[in-house]
Amino acid sequence: MNVTTNAFQMAQQQFDRVADQLNLDQQVRDYLRWPMREFSFRIPVQMDNGIIKIYTGFRVQHNDAIGPCKGGIRFHLSETIDTVRALATWMTWKCAVVNIPLGGGKGGVVVDSATLTNTEKENLCRGYIQKIWREIGSRRDVPAPDVGTTPQMMGWMMDEYSKLSGEYVPGVITGKPVGNGGSLGQTEATGFGVVFAIREAMKKMKIDPGKCSASIQGFGNIAQYAAIGFTTMLKGKVMAVSYWDRDDRTSYTISHMKGIDPVFLQTITNQYGAIDKEKSKSAGYEIEEGTGWIRKDVDVLIPAAIEGQINAETVGMISNKVRIIAEGANGPTTIEADEQLKKRGVFVIPDFLCNAGGVIVSYFESVQNDMNYYCPRDEVLQRLDEKMTVAFQSVYEMFEKEKVFMRDAAYMVAINRVVKAMQLRGWI
Repeated sequence: MNVTTNAFQMAQQQFDRVADQLNLDQQVRDYLRWPMREFSFRIPVQMDNGIIKIYTGFRVQHNDAIGPCKGGIRFHLSETIDTVRALATWMTWKCAVVNIPLGGGKGGVVVDSATLTNTEKENLCRGYIQKIWREIGSRRDVPAPDVGTTPQMMGWMMDEYSKLSGEYVPGVITGKPVGNGGSLGQTEATGFGVVFAIREAMKKMKIDPGKCSASIQGFGNIAQYAAIGFTTMLKGKVMAVSYWDRDDRTSYTISHMKGIDPVFLQTITNQYGAIDKEKSKSAGYEIEEGTGWIRKDVDVLIPAAIEGQINAETVGMISNKVRIIAEGANGPTTIEADEQLKKRGVFVIPDFLCNAGGVIVSYFESVQNDMNYYCPRDEVLQRLDEKMTVAFQSVYEMFEKEKVFMRDAAYMVAINRVVKAMQLRGWI
């Protein structure tokens, strides 16, 4: 993330711009600009060497007018309350734009989970729930995995909540392992959702996806399945992906002149999305500097890492060939970069629409937990495709009707739905 980018200020600026266009009442703006509830706490964790370390944790609940709050728990060394506020805010719009009965929440811990042993991770996960369990629940606020957290960690959190509440409550956390209350199709959900959104955009733009190429920032879960979906479902080529090397403390871009093989790269990638440099070289891949992904002459850019990566400095690196930017990450494009992309006529599929596949299948997981009945993978992914397609259509219709940027159109759809729910509940 660019050090000058404050994610929450960016989220508020995006909201303010659309609130002006919608002529929202000031009381409604005041309600929606800030989260309804925020929690900050300290988590003592016993390390393997016996020492107690104290970690800072957060949970933010932005708005629950439409339904219980929903949002991941991010373990990241640069986590701040403002980042969590921003992500919770975007989750409100994300749930609303895809029309699922959930609100916006988010959590985080200031830690690099890669530096912890499995025992230390488990202790931290259980400690997080011990601090916040009274404020979450399947009808109140449902956490999920995010950057730096995994399905196994969600399983530990669900187990700790169940112990504290005195009953088995699988629906309190989503993104759990299959066999532990998790849903088939969850692993692929966000990445495949990105691909479904790209497919719908290409239909509108009359672009043949089989003749298109893409470049992706990141190679975590979202990027991996976006790459697999782009090559298998759309029959296009992915020319490059990037990753963060924790040992070298820098990012690299991995590319191949004939297009990468995402399934092969998965086999040489660790759980944090770092690709084995030597094995990729041996397989004929080129190793480039971290910004290499954004400089590629491709049709589609997919930022799928962290916030603020397409900014005032990097937007000028984007090739004139790029026609679509599909935001797999949350908040990857700054306000300044948006203005440049508008001038260039680049079609942006905004983050809280483009990457909503994860929360859609998280919603499906909650429903399955409630029913105590679990659906086949193909059924889950088919329903995901249907939800993403309908959501894209609703935003595109607003885009055409109001003649606005796609991000603004998505905000209009989402804000209108949240405001209507607030009115129906008598809040405003």
